Amino acid sequence: MHSFRERRARKRGYAATVIAYTGYGGATWVRVLGRVLLTRNPRAGSRAERKQLKRIDRVRGWRSFTSVPVGDVLVTVTIDDISFQVKADRGGVIDEELPVVLKPGWHTVKMHTVDSEVSESEVFVVDPATRLGVLSDVDDTVMVTALPRPLVAAWNTFVLDEHARIPTPGMAVFLERLAASHPGAPVIYLSTGAWNVAPTLTRFLDRNLYPKGALLLTDWGPTHDRLFRSGREHKRTNLVRLAREFPNIKWLLIGDDGQKDEEIYGEFAAQHPEHVAAVAIRQLSPGEAVLAGGRSSPDQHSETADIPWAYSPHGAGLEEQLTAFGVI
Repeated sequence: MHSFRERRARKRGYAATVIAYTGYGGATWVRVLGRVLLTRNPRAGSRAERKQLKRIDRVRGWRSFTSVPVGDVLVTVTIDDISFQVKADRGGVIDEELPVVLKPGWHTVKMHTVDSEVSESEVFVVDPATRLGVLSDVDDTVMVTALPRPLVAAWNTFVLDEHARIPTPGMAVFLERLAASHPGAPVIYLSTGAWNVAPTLTRFLDRNLYPKGALLLTDWGPTHDRLFRSGREHKRTNLVRLAREFPNIKWLLIGDDGQKDEEIYGEFAAQHPEHVAAVAIRQLSPGEAVLAGGRSSPDQHSETADIPWAYSPHGAGLEEQLTAFGVI
């Protein structure tokens, strides 16, 4: 189906567009993330042409799901004048670990194919001396969803833009103070959402003053062996990967009590206690819990000695408890 759509789109004059996402890395490697799509040139006299919008700025909302992914295409990735050739997967997603020695901090990443415009993003290189990292869920944790779970993805994707999404009370201040109190700490936003919404989520996080960090999302559509992708497996896999990539870092895991995060974080804390500094769970309101399909209870996660758990309906409460625990 992807091949058929790609051939048809190219015949109609669509051109390749590379969307670079924020990545992260260590002293001798970086993980670069992006996506390759085919998009239409703007029509003569259209708003996009008048404003001279780049193709990347025209791939928004529902268009990101109807755009044609370009699989198995070579993409040139340039980091601080060092270039690599990587290949997008069948869904057009770029997720590659590249060997490169960079100084700690933010670095510019440029991506392009032979016939696309250059897309820029950043990667954050973690200092080897860093000992704390921040990992946060998105839906109902940094952003209020307040919808039945089956409708969350459709509503957030096809209806809302970043201006209409509602930030969770106090969470932006909480995360920003965490980042400020631990300079150099990596910030990762781990969500079961599709890569298609990454640009919108990035604008939402920036607009609401959340600390800058990498988004780890999932590909849209079926896999080779199943019709729907497993959100839990996506989170478990990335948690284990982060523990392997940063063996000296303990993570502050932030989520909500809408049934999944506590279980996933509890399992990870039990299996890798040396990689967990604390767990902070945002408690949903009664209405949000009903729409989320229920709420897990504090005794449902695996208890691990010396790992504090904080519970509060807002960021200020979580910050107060973690300060008392000595995490902040």
